Amino acid sequence: MAIDYLQKILTARVYDVAIETPLDLAPTLSERVGNRIYFKREDMQSVFSFKLRGAYNKMAHLTREQLARGVICASAGNHAQGVALAATRLGCKALIVMPTTTPPVKIDAVRARGGEVELFGDSFTDAYHHALKLEVERQMTFVHPFDDPDVIAGQGTVAMEILRQHPDPIHAIFVAIGGGGLIAGVGAYVKAVRPDIRVIGVQTVDSDAMAQSLAAGHRVTLDNVGLFSDGTAVKLVGEETFRLAQEVIDDIIIVDTDAVCAAIKDVFQDTRSILEPAGALAIAGAKEYIERARRAGHPLTDQALVTIACGANMNFDRLRYVAERAEVGEEREALFAVTIPEERGSFRRLTKLVGPRNVTEFNYRISDNRRAHVFVGLQIAGREEPATIARNFAENGFDTIDLTHDELGKLHIRHLVGGKSGLAENELLYRFEFPERPGALMRFLESMAPNWNISLFHYRNQGGDVARILVGVQVPAGEMVAFRAFLTGLDYRCWDESANPVYKLFL
Repeated sequence: MAIDYLQKILTARVYDVAIETPLDLAPTLSERVGNRIYFKREDMQSVFSFKLRGAYNKMAHLTREQLARGVICASAGNHAQGVALAATRLGCKALIVMPTTTPPVKIDAVRARGGEVELFGDSFTDAYHHALKLEVERQMTFVHPFDDPDVIAGQGTVAMEILRQHPDPIHAIFVAIGGGGLIAGVGAYVKAVRPDIRVIGVQTVDSDAMAQSLAAGHRVTLDNVGLFSDGTAVKLVGEETFRLAQEVIDDIIIVDTDAVCAAIKDVFQDTRSILEPAGALAIAGAKEYIERARRAGHPLTDQALVTIACGANMNFDRLRYVAERAEVGEEREALFAVTIPEERGSFRRLTKLVGPRNVTEFNYRISDNRRAHVFVGLQIAGREEPATIARNFAENGFDTIDLTHDELGKLHIRHLVGGKSGLAENELLYRFEFPERPGALMRFLESMAPNWNISLFHYRNQGGDVARILVGVQVPAGEMVAFRAFLTGLDYRCWDESANPVYKLFL
């Protein structure tokens, strides 16, 4: 049972390297959502993440012989820093296997703390299997990032601090989930001490292994994981963490990239600190939890909601992407494709309908002598407003498509509006994502057959861990089987956008 962890958490050795982090009220966010939102500031640890708690507790329980052989781990970055710091404090060697997609800020931080880094694979799971192989070859001691009782107990000290710092009623504690170590430890302690508090996990829509596993009743391995929230990009949750999750988790909230970007901005506005995507997951989940209750007709008000701000190892170059997507994520920008007659006065009529709203984007390219298609971005005040705006446009004779939640529109079309081409006959349109690293773009292009004509291409370096590319390709009818085989063998996430209305309108 989960309660077996209570003694392990109470006696965990973490404070040789960790501090008791503050539990801060977020006044701006709290006022906006009508509840008291608290940030458990694990981003203030020396490695800017909670991960050093579990890593040190595990290593502090190793024998002298195990430490003498050195330790090895696999990590997307934060656990790696904890292991490196613990190894330095305990006087042993540490080899860290990290995915090639790991932000440079995390790699540099591990090396600065004395850890030896080896890059391997595109995800944590790839790095994990390579580390297990090296463990045997080099006779080192493996320090698992989440699926280990001592690691789980170390992470559970976060909950011990929360309940001590906030003895008053707490409606729920929100916890980001990757492999499950943090929520397993937090949940085990909370359910043993104050079982009335809801323990709610938060995952991204493209890295929801725990949610799928709980729904299925067994551990589910994801074929691919989204890389934006690299700290939670785990294809398979731990065996022990899954066992505990089944006992202690009350609910899981799924959020998208835009919601995470908006949460990063929320934390910045209240603290002037910048969390990494995984670090802001709990905040995004709390906001969605409140909104979900409102939509269900049972609004949540004046409740204490604790969110664990679990990491701040953000690659600075990613901030432009975060800032761009935060406007949509916090429901302050809406995007539309508006069709207007190609005649004098149409633009004036459209701008009158826009009214006093601030225009964030306005793209147009003449391509037809009868109709014009305009890409419009507008600042809004709430999530219901895009539908109202679209309806107003339509009632005044302008066919309108709401693109606020259309990935093709948000990622590519807004940078590509340029009209149709008669040379693009039989064009297929595909959107691809793959790990961003030196040479990746060229390798992608080289993998395509030379007789497949590229009729459209859009790539924009967002400073993140994943490359997003839009490709128009003309494939001869007799080569469609080969093209399908190419897509399958590529092993990149891809979406066929050939039937997307926004593509038909603008490209």
